[in-house]
Amino acid sequence: MQTTVPPADGALRGLKAAQYVRMSTDAQKYSIENQMAAIAAHAARRHIKIVRTYADAGRSGLRIQGRAGLQDLIRDVQLGCADFDCVLVYDITRWGRFQDVDESAYYEFICKRAGVRVHYCADEFENDGSLASIVLKNIKRVAAADYSKQLSKRVFLGQCNVVSLGYWRGGPAGFGLRRMLLDEQGQPKGVLEYGEHKSLKSQRTVLVPGPASEQKVVRRIFRAFVAEKKTRTQIAVELNADGISNARGKPWTSLTISNTLKNEAYAGHLVYNRRSQKLGEKQVTNPPEMWVRRDNAFKPLIERRLFTAAQRRLEEVEYGRVLTDVQMLDRLRALLHRKGRLSLKLMMTTKGVPHSKTYAQRFGSLAEAFRRVGFEPKPRYCFRETAAKTDGLIASVARDIISEVEKRRRSITFLQELRLLTVSSSVTISVTLARVVSDGERYPGPSPRWELQRLKYKKSDLVLVVRLATDGRVQDFFLLPTANLPKTRDGRIRITARVFGEFKCPTFAAVISALHQRLDGPQFSLDGNARRLSRPSAIPNHASTTTPRRPTTPRTPARPKRQIARGQR
Repeated sequence: MQTTVPPADGALRGLKAAQYVRMSTDAQKYSIENQMAAIAAHAARRHIKIVRTYADAGRSGLRIQGRAGLQDLIRDVQLGCADFDCVLVYDITRWGRFQDVDESAYYEFICKRAGVRVHYCADEFENDGSLASIVLKNIKRVAAADYSKQLSKRVFLGQCNVVSLGYWRGGPAGFGLRRMLLDEQGQPKGVLEYGEHKSLKSQRTVLVPGPASEQKVVRRIFRAFVAEKKTRTQIAVELNADGISNARGKPWTSLTISNTLKNEAYAGHLVYNRRSQKLGEKQVTNPPEMWVRRDNAFKPLIERRLFTAAQRRLEEVEYGRVLTDVQMLDRLRALLHRKGRLSLKLMMTTKGVPHSKTYAQRFGSLAEAFRRVGFEPKPRYCFRETAAKTDGLIASVARDIISEVEKRRRSITFLQELRLLTVSSSVTISVTLARVVSDGERYPGPSPRWELQRLKYKKSDLVLVVRLATDGRVQDFFLLPTANLPKTRDGRIRITARVFGEFKCPTFAAVISALHQRLDGPQFSLDGNARRLSRPSAIPNHASTTTPRRPTTPRTPARPKRQIARGQR
């Protein structure tokens, strides 16, 4: 007897599909292998051929940032170089646990608009656009987002309970401390070294004193800071001179010394929830009433009186809580009067000026403190303002490009999250800024230098660099292939006025003209299944500001050096 295939399945017969799999830290049922097995069975029942795999292993589904697999999938679909007709996903949770369900629908709509449908293999509905599937799909998306919220709450409450019982909640121990593993009955099993973890959930870890030599160093740090009135930088220099490394085997710095002095674990106390960062949001500092504490959880390394004295001196030298707002501004104003400028480096090297974090906590930001004493801060000190201006400027440039490109009836889209433009389903453009950094302080040099912001998407075909002048206005543009960007160790790309000269576009009109000539010209070629950009020799002449090179003349051979005998020297 011949079996019949349901209409929904029959419509999928003979199609080619790409599978998308993702695993974060969920249960074993969501492992990559199990997802691929379930997707393969789903495809076999419908006679679908899987031709490509996009995977994100060990990645959270809260956002698209950091998920290279999903980014590549969206990119291939937008470029029109997808060699598949649909995308198979295990279920909606693997597509993502976006806290905004509209974001999850947005990425699916990008695929649908390009003629590539997304099918969820383990969910009990067909993603066919019917009313029932739409309702169930949105319910699933809300449930996936809510699961992350509830899981975050359960994990937080569990960690609070662990700390309240006096156990170490996780992470490496500080210098001079060690993690002791306890079994189910609370009996010690051994010390965990750096990088080792407990094997059973029923096991617990507690902090215990480390080697005597490290305990001696910790006491030396506290005594030098409290009794000898040495600065944290002086203490770090002395420890490094004696060949003593920190807990990670690296040299001491003023920051590691400061963290050691603040660590209440040396006084035998456990403190949790000082700072929190939930569901991919920005990290926030919590007030003391939200902290979870367990005092006297284990044997202290530092006497309570010495630890309290260290905290009191830290407040004086770092946070300046003994100073009023007027006194803090007066010291900053005096520094401005002596030096004629203000910077983070000057504040750190000038005695008597409180720490920059103190000004940020008192006045909302370091930039606001600078303004109150009559000094206009540089963009790198205005973190929040600069980030908002950057996003607004890039969005404005993208809108202008979209408006001009659409006049020629070309399709173009812009992903704000990745700062990515996709033109005519054939080329992607990452948009970034270049700011002046040669102020004689960080990168001194005879000529101005600009530093490029890191790209949100590094696999684009082109990069549009918006170069800003010293006053923050747009100076000019550079439109160049991504492959032409230099590779640096620290990821920072610095350019001068002569670098990328052949790709320079002095005006916005030159950018649009160069972009259309690239799209209309023969420099685009098909390479395999994807449309790729071949590297052009230069931007068209109207967009180039480089001067022609002088003709080279053959050099005369150099005169051989005269050999001098050793006795004649």
